[in-house]
Amino acid sequence: MATDLLEGLPLIAETPAHWGQLARENLDEVLRDHAWCEYKAASAGLGLMARFPEQELLIRPMIALVQEEMLHFRQVTDLLRQRGVALGIPPADPYVKRLRNILCAQGSGIGGLGDHLIANAFIEARSCERFRVLSATLGQGDAQEQSLSDFYQRLADAEGRHWETFRDLALEVCDAEAVHRRIEEASRLEAKLLEELPVEPRMH
Repeated sequence: MATDLLEGLPLIAETPAHWGQLARENLDEVLRDHAWCEYKAASAGLGLMARFPEQELLIRPMIALVQEEMLHFRQVTDLLRQRGVALGIPPADPYVKRLRNILCAQGSGIGGLGDHLIANAFIEARSCERFRVLSATLGQGDAQEQSLSDFYQRLADAEGRHWETFRDLALEVCDAEAVHRRIEEASRLEAKLLEELPVEPRMH
């Protein structure tokens, strides 16, 4: 049964309970990873338009998403600068790589564009849930952490809208019943992946 952390999301498994405190104790590392996640999310939106140029319905939603993700990238890099922390090189993201491989494997799912949209929907949904966890954890701290808690709650709301954007686009380009079945299947696959991956101070 979904809790508040999963409310409105297609996820069926919560982030392990100790992740929030681990992230709080390694906040600089998490912020660096988060910044690059925003950059990669913007890149993914641009990539969808380039990969499926015949799908004009992608253009305006993806432009809006890219603009918002790059705003978040700027905001997180500003936080890093304030903390005297270098952005560093983009880290690998095993969660995203493996989820895309699972959901976009050739010959599976609901087709090329549909599966890419569902994969992006789940990445955004998991980001939303992690932001909610981080917001709740930081909300127990001092004034500086309280400010970050508010920031992450705002970002959680944005990521929640993003998962809905990808879902709604999938419903436009694919049979609705097939999309809902695929989301149910993807939720089980994503939960299994989450269980297999180590718990680390990173966004995914």
